[in-house]
Amino acid sequence: MNRSWQDVRYGIRLLAKNPGFAAIAILTLAVGIGANTALFSVVNGVLLNPLPYPNPEQLVSLYARQAHFNTASISYPNFLDWQRENRSFSSMAAFRDDNFNLTGMGQPERVKVNMISATFFPILGVQAMLGRNFAEQEDQLGAAPVALISEGLWKRKFGASRDVLGRSLDLDATSYTVVGIIPASAMKTFKDNADVYVPIAQWNEPLFRRRGVGMGMDAVGRLKPGVTLDQAKADMEAIARHLAEIYPESNKDSGVALVSLKENVVGEIRPFLFVLLAAVGFVLLIACANVANLLLARSTGRTREFAIRTALGASRKRMVCQILTESVLLALAGGALGLLFAAWGTQAGLKALPDALPRAEEVHLDGRVLLFTFSASLLAGLLFGLVPALKSSGTRLQETLKEGGRGGRGRRHRTQGVLVALEVALALVLLAGAGLMIRSLAELWNVDSGFDPQNVFTFGVAPSQQLGKTPAEVRANFRRLRDALAGVPGVQAASLTMASTPMRGDSDVPLWLDNETKPASNAEMKLSLFYAVQPDYLRLMKIPLKRGRFLEDADNEKAPFVVVIDEDFARLFFGNSDPIGRHVNFDVLNTSAEIIGTVGHVKQWGLDENSSSPVHAQCYFAIDQIPDPFVPLVARGFAAAVRTDRPVLGEANALQRVAASVNSEILVWGVRPM
Repeated sequence: MNRSWQDVRYGIRLLAKNPGFAAIAILTLAVGIGANTALFSVVNGVLLNPLPYPNPEQLVSLYARQAHFNTASISYPNFLDWQRENRSFSSMAAFRDDNFNLTGMGQPERVKVNMISATFFPILGVQAMLGRNFAEQEDQLGAAPVALISEGLWKRKFGASRDVLGRSLDLDATSYTVVGIIPASAMKTFKDNADVYVPIAQWNEPLFRRRGVGMGMDAVGRLKPGVTLDQAKADMEAIARHLAEIYPESNKDSGVALVSLKENVVGEIRPFLFVLLAAVGFVLLIACANVANLLLARSTGRTREFAIRTALGASRKRMVCQILTESVLLALAGGALGLLFAAWGTQAGLKALPDALPRAEEVHLDGRVLLFTFSASLLAGLLFGLVPALKSSGTRLQETLKEGGRGGRGRRHRTQGVLVALEVALALVLLAGAGLMIRSLAELWNVDSGFDPQNVFTFGVAPSQQLGKTPAEVRANFRRLRDALAGVPGVQAASLTMASTPMRGDSDVPLWLDNETKPASNAEMKLSLFYAVQPDYLRLMKIPLKRGRFLEDADNEKAPFVVVIDEDFARLFFGNSDPIGRHVNFDVLNTSAEIIGTVGHVKQWGLDENSSSPVHAQCYFAIDQIPDPFVPLVARGFAAAVRTDRPVLGEANALQRVAASVNSEILVWGVRPM
């Protein structure tokens, strides 16, 4: 023990005598160890730490499995059957995202709302920080409207007043009573920033209660103690088969997909984090090789010291321990500095990319990260110190003391050459990986997306109340709003958009052709993405017209229903036949439409994923021809897009002003470039 302390003190004195060498070595190691610590802190917070809920291993995400999608949204009637018939879950909850207009509290504001089952927060083990969670009797159609609000909205709109309970909250012209406050930490795992939570069963949209229609709803459940995920899968599949027998039209070939909640949250990011961890591991190896070379070069000036110590009886083992001690001291100093780099770099990175990483709020330097940093520093010290220690401790006394002796120096140069070659090899591996990534990015950059997003701005449009008392009034206001947006200075084209939006949102519709009998179930129908748009949409997005014509103002509710299809729709469903003039039957819309034109295909699913997407066909409807039963639903909130003559929209408030000229209750929100 005394010898070890002697080695430590001696090593510190030597490093103090060579501050330039020590500073370079410590900085080199700090970069390598700091990069590894920063990334490991992310891996630790995202992948290794359990979810911040009681017994998180029991939490499971549930989805519908359909013919075209392995994980699809769930229809509410199916969810109720799952909830009632399963034997594997102690509780199950449904949830879906929406947006409502918040009024009556100053400037109207568009807020994110989560519709949830009354069991949602109890499943997660989350308690209201003030007030209470929903009662089961409140999660019913026709019950008195109640709401839970987020801690953020509570502070922003109510000044964190404890008198908030029982106060009214006006959302889309409906008054909700506030019954509780949900803490900000409760939903961070879900990357959820909802402002308000309302009971999902109170939603009175008829389509929501139609079996086979998902409406963007998912579910989460808590397994009973002792029940495994595989057992739950078998149980839910049996229920799915039973429902398919009872409701073959909507449920044939449908199943249930189950995945642990943690896997659902972090599964997609895991391989990327491991690749990055391997890359920064190479950086640390390069740093170690670099410092090993510095130590070998420095040992040239210590040759006589080692020779004299050998002459005085120091064993080779003793000298190896001394040199390794010096190396570990360097590594620990580099690790300490690297820890500071990691703390700063991690927080800066997370702030720069707040939405790119799940569980980002749970990333911090904890005991496991500190242990990793210490272990990495210790291992690095042994790694880069071993070769110099073995080389230097093997100094031959006679050769060293002989004036002009060159044998040891030649061997040292050969070792340095090997280390340099190792550095170059590791650097080439990293360079090759970076080159492949740059090449992939360049190829993606040159991919034709099928539309031109330059100078296109999208935004949401939401009226607090209906745009009209009848579908005809709503459609008239749709046209007035389009004309008002098109009149904004600098706007070249404008269109309201509903359903799908390129690379941002998608909606699909089951269909069959005019020469086919209606399939017995949705699973046997063809599937297409659909876009409900206005006539200027093609010019706005610069999508090429291939044949026929696009939608016109004359294609309104009084005209025959028409549809424009894309090239993939024509190729997949018509082959070499001419689709113009043919008819397509749309199941959910309960209507038939004549094909009047074909347009180019848009890479809806992304430049790198479009070829593997489950649905390729695309079709375009006129907003004015949306059937009457669906008009109230789409009028609650929709999107719009404008093409401008400049890359920056001059004044977003101008859009709000022109929208208000059509209807004072309209709120424009989320203006952003495409």
